Amino acid sequence: MVLRSRTLLRVGDQIVATTNTKLATMRLSLISSKLAHWGVTALGLGGMLLMTGCKLNFWQMDGHQTTMVTAGPVAKTQLDVFYVTCWVTLVIFLLVGAVLAYATIKFKARNEADANAEPPAQSHGNPLIEISLIGASILALVIISVPTLKAIWFTYDVPEAEKENVYEITATGYQWWFKFSYPEQIDGVGSLTTANELVIPAGRPVRVQLRTTDVIHSFWVPKLAGKVDMIPNRGNHLWMQADEPGYFWGQCAEFCGESHAVMRFRVIALNEQDFADWVTNQKLPARTVEAAQIASSSDAPVVEFASYKRNAYGFTDKWDAKADISPIDNWKQMQFPEKDESTALIAEGRKIFQAKTCVICHTVSGHEGVGTNGPTLTHVGSRTTIAGGLLENNSEQLARWLKHPDQVKPGNKMYFGINGMAGYMKPEDGQWVPNIELSHDDVTALVSYLQSLK
Repeated sequence: MVLRSRTLLRVGDQIVATTNTKLATMRLSLISSKLAHWGVTALGLGGMLLMTGCKLNFWQMDGHQTTMVTAGPVAKTQLDVFYVTCWVTLVIFLLVGAVLAYATIKFKARNEADANAEPPAQSHGNPLIEISLIGASILALVIISVPTLKAIWFTYDVPEAEKENVYEITATGYQWWFKFSYPEQIDGVGSLTTANELVIPAGRPVRVQLRTTDVIHSFWVPKLAGKVDMIPNRGNHLWMQADEPGYFWGQCAEFCGESHAVMRFRVIALNEQDFADWVTNQKLPARTVEAAQIASSSDAPVVEFASYKRNAYGFTDKWDAKADISPIDNWKQMQFPEKDESTALIAEGRKIFQAKTCVICHTVSGHEGVGTNGPTLTHVGSRTTIAGGLLENNSEQLARWLKHPDQVKPGNKMYFGINGMAGYMKPEDGQWVPNIELSHDDVTALVSYLQSLK
């Protein structure tokens, strides 16, 4: 009897020890799971806190191309639809999350007995619950679809009441820049055209006819209107309106080749008088600066340009909405000639512009060149951007573009040529060889000439 009792005690001790080990393992597993959960949460919060110190503008959402700050009725309507969708999905998220949290806490397995217990009664197949869920889903869709359908109708074209006041412009996409054609005509030239900067009248609806000469592009001005594709051999359009004068950033939103990501443009909205003055100036021939003598290497001013890394950002803070001088005021200042311009360098730059065959692809109305493969440069000095809206139009960035166009926009036509015409490089015996070479003095003169074209 004593021996049997000792054996039973040892067995009991083993069972207790095994049970304690399992319970300890379960507790350790639970603690580890909680620690992992809180660790992931802490990492997430830490990452979000770090983001506030970066220039990602995550919390403000007021960057150049944000859709959360609108400046016209089309973008405002689209934002309203977005908010409706967000509120509906937020309600769904809270309801589902609440049910999930309740079920998790209510039916959580707190011990081994709970883990092995029979599951509670299921509601699958309950007609009342399933019909209620279907009805709630239909209601959510109706709440979203009504404003969505209204927005589609409104944003498709200019409202009937405004059609008599509409201003119509044609935007044409190229790899990788935009041409804008206006209804105003220039005697002996044709329609008024400009590149990469769309100037429109503020407070007036503008219908933009969308065309392309090569591949599919997509026209997008986030603060004024949504994306609409430019499709070869097919007409398309959108309309937009800027409620107040302003300076807005645009972007091609459809992959269109190597430099798609840097195919940008600007929209400048002006009041009625400023817009009329701008049109009048754009219809004039290129500004001509007379020089007493052509600059030579001995009397030309010495200019040193900054060097940039590949893909270096090409804009300064002066074009931020929060800058001391607003972007629209900076744009207005660029419409006037520089006070310290060198007439000798400008004249020399004009000669180089002809000699280096730039006139084959570019037009400078009133000067030389009738090319249509590249942007018109008649008033390029008055624009705020160059290189298809990628770089700020200043001496440093213009020199950077002229010296290394391949590093700024990979695959661009100015570097590799277009329609059988050579660019900076030309094909020879199956290889690319230099065709246009610019010295430092050439670049200096060209910068002065191009910036004089106001």
